[in-house]
Amino acid sequence: MHVNGRPMLRLGAICVAVALLAGCSASEDEGGGNRQAPQVGYVVVQPSSVPVPIELGARTVAFETSEVRPQINGLIRRRLFEQGGYVRAGQPLFQIDSSLYQAAVDQASANLASARASAEAAKVKAERFKPLAEMEAIAKQDYTDAAAQARVANAVVAQNSAALETARINLRYTTITAPISGRIGRTLFTAGALVNANQADPLAVIQRSDPIYVDMQQSSAELTALRQSIAAGGVLPGSTSVRLLLEDGSTYGFAGTIEFSEAVVSEETGTVTLRARFPNPQGTLLPGMFVKAVFDQAVEQNAFRVPQAAIQRDFDGSAFVYLVGKDKKAQRRKVTADRTLGSDWIVTAGLKPGEQVITQGLGNLRQGQPIRPVAASAAQRVGAPKDGAAAPAAKGN
Repeated sequence: MHVNGRPMLRLGAICVAVALLAGCSASEDEGGGNRQAPQVGYVVVQPSSVPVPIELGARTVAFETSEVRPQINGLIRRRLFEQGGYVRAGQPLFQIDSSLYQAAVDQASANLASARASAEAAKVKAERFKPLAEMEAIAKQDYTDAAAQARVANAVVAQNSAALETARINLRYTTITAPISGRIGRTLFTAGALVNANQADPLAVIQRSDPIYVDMQQSSAELTALRQSIAAGGVLPGSTSVRLLLEDGSTYGFAGTIEFSEAVVSEETGTVTLRARFPNPQGTLLPGMFVKAVFDQAVEQNAFRVPQAAIQRDFDGSAFVYLVGKDKKAQRRKVTADRTLGSDWIVTAGLKPGEQVITQGLGNLRQGQPIRPVAASAAQRVGAPKDGAAAPAAKGN
């Protein structure tokens, strides 16, 4: 019986194992039937006007620049300013030897006095000849000649007066003054240097940097595309307010204003220059600095701001989102999202006003999958089933 009973025991064990497996399978099926659809969070999207920011490389340019040059020839006697300091318009900068020019003024003044004396004599003579010519006591030709000599003498007076004024101007040029207010740079000319009106090098350079210009370079292709979009009505012109990012990445404390753009395209770079004007009361910006200009060049109409978590990408790089369908099933839809603004993607095509875009619980979503949508702002346990749904499966195991 013991040997013969061993096969019976093995058969009984196999039957028990099969029964247990069948019970577990039934329990799993029972639990799967009670499993609820995943919970997802959504936001309702509405179109709005969204600015189109642009960041361009730029360079600061002095508001005014003046090269200080001599207008006469002579030796520099004194330098009257501190290099690198601030000078005001009309402030003396250099003193040139004035002895020759003072002598020229004195000579022109004497010539003018002589011409005036001659003119007075010619005038008196013509006045005396006039009644005599009328009485025919002298020939009329004599009076005509006397009157002509008086007019010539007056012309000589005018010529000498102009020569005196020229001499005085040259004498005034011996003191070289600042044509504009601003910060003056270094000079290569010291006392004793011989300068002339036709020299190539300026004595110094003055730059006014408050306010200051910022020149930006933008591709002509981008500018053309923007103008075409504005003409088509898709976007509106943006703000003229500009912000600056300095070389260390910090933001400049004052906003500027775009004043104009060049009417020609650079043949070398294919770019158009845009110029903005910034206040610079503290002298933070120096001419020649490299900065970045940020401004809203246009405003895009009827665009949707969608949280970045909602946008997903296919293998080809195209964007898509999941929507809450009318039957509470996940609906996959392709959208156009080419740029971001803050924490949102800007969607310009593929969405309609009032649609519910899923932003939470996207991990295992599939097209047509049943879902339990809740507002993304509500308290929720996204994607986790309720405790009661897992209880039958645990009991069966």
